[in-house]
Amino acid sequence: MAYLLQQLANAVPLAALYATLAFGYSIAFGVTKRADITYGAIIAFAGQVLLLFTDMAYNRLWLVLPAAIAIGVFASLVYSVGAGIWIGRSIMQPLASKSPNTVMVAALGMMIVLMETARLAANTRAIWLPPLLNDTVTFWSDGVFQVTLTYVQLLDTLLMCAIIAIGALIVKRTAWGRLWRAVIDDPLAAELCGTNASRVFLVSYAAAALVATCCGILATFYYGSMDFGAGLMFGLKVLMIAAVGGYSDPLRSAGGAAGLALVETLWGAYGSFIWRDLAIFSLLVLLLVMSRRERVVL
Repeated sequence: MAYLLQQLANAVPLAALYATLAFGYSIAFGVTKRADITYGAIIAFAGQVLLLFTDMAYNRLWLVLPAAIAIGVFASLVYSVGAGIWIGRSIMQPLASKSPNTVMVAALGMMIVLMETARLAANTRAIWLPPLLNDTVTFWSDGVFQVTLTYVQLLDTLLMCAIIAIGALIVKRTAWGRLWRAVIDDPLAAELCGTNASRVFLVSYAAAALVATCCGILATFYYGSMDFGAGLMFGLKVLMIAAVGGYSDPLRSAGGAAGLALVETLWGAYGSFIWRDLAIFSLLVLLLVMSRRERVVL
């Protein structure tokens, strides 16, 4: 029983991460209407920029660790969100309006550019952060086995839930949220009603890039590093994770992603770790095929 409770506790931070990733991705998907693995590349790129600048500030500028991390976070926000805005304005927006299917090819190219840029900047070396907020909080104990989470897991979970809550409030209760829903339903009709669909596209893509950057930073704090090849894995996972709840509603997408995180954690605890990714991707494909309801976009 205690082991099961611990696995359920372990699923909480992963569920928060997947839910936040799916929420941000659905914002961008609403305006592009095409699979975009650039989102996953921005997540990995944000983590790698954080590591690069933290390492530089700590080892070359001789700053204390909190100051070095603050510089890394600032640089990650500037570079990653800036890259997302540039990609959205210069590449995705023109392609989405003129040749939508090429968005997927362009996304693959952008992923390679971001990953190779980070790899070359780091000289193909892995950079690790020291353990952060690694003390544990005990939630339950039977005298032998304790159910615990670390402070960094709890902090990451709270921050990611806050991102989802703020994002949901903006989408549901603000004028921008109404404009976003109008543009994703019919951009031409929204334009005829006076909405600047191009501006909504750029703001949506920038918002998705900001969410991806925050997730990349928090995931790097949690895991301690970010692999150069993580962009492709994040891109594919987020693409299919968001599909569990449906792309049309960010909150539904986040809920489906959280459920998938629970399944993945329990499989890792009770099933074969070697077959975990195959099983999860197979389940995602099955769910996507069975629950697909969005209209076909030609």
